Amino acid sequence: MELISVLARWIHIVAGVIWIGHLYFFNFVNAQFAPTMDGETKKKVVPELMPRALYFFRWGAAWTWVSGILLLLLVFYHGGIMFDPGAGWNAASIAAVAFVFVGPVLYDVLYKGPLKDPKVGFVAGVIVSAAYVFFMAFVAGFSFRAYTIHLGALFGTTMAFNVWMRIWPAQQQIIRATKDGTPPDAALVGLAGTRSKHNTYMSVPLIFTMMNSHATWAANPVTVALVVLIGWGAAYWLYQTSKGVKGF
Repeated sequence: MELISVLARWIHIVAGVIWIGHLYFFNFVNAQFAPTMDGETKKKVVPELMPRALYFFRWGAAWTWVSGILLLLLVFYHGGIMFDPGAGWNAASIAAVAFVFVGPVLYDVLYKGPLKDPKVGFVAGVIVSAAYVFFMAFVAGFSFRAYTIHLGALFGTTMAFNVWMRIWPAQQQIIRATKDGTPPDAALVGLAGTRSKHNTYMSVPLIFTMMNSHATWAANPVTVALVVLIGWGAAYWLYQTSKGVKGF
């Protein structure tokens, strides 16, 4: 079991670096570079560059998610560090775990409709994240490490859903259209770009949750909820910074 745990951690970190590294390349580098290409250059560059980058992007996401779920099973569910003293499995704790897998579906529906506006979606995201943390801590009885990592699992599952179910399908059609010299469907471009931006914002607090065992100073729900807001502020700053980076 110890060997499996070590291997899963190793895979999780390497795959995560590959995934998030490409995510940041797309959002902080390529998003600023792509508009500088003319139509003929895009026809040559995009069909060669993007399929290669998206291959490592989507498989990095897959392996990060699979190894992360395995680590949840090994470290938390099997390892016995899920609950505070006196708490245990009940309807609330089961619901909290189920939300990791149900949440991305609700997110997908809501962000196509009521939360489509970026400002409304931002506020709703902060509120839902905080409510989820407080529910896990005060109702489900999760330990600090458990409610922190399950917030990360919710973000990671949502991000992996975006990669495989929204970004990759849209990008395939965008790349084919670019190769043929026809304008890509604006709706697909908007969908892929929005979901990629959502993933970028979620990735910053997600990384904090992966190192939560070393953040004992943050061992309370309020601080963990604030981490989401701080992380999203950091992502916004990186976006603004990327706009000022120029080529030679």
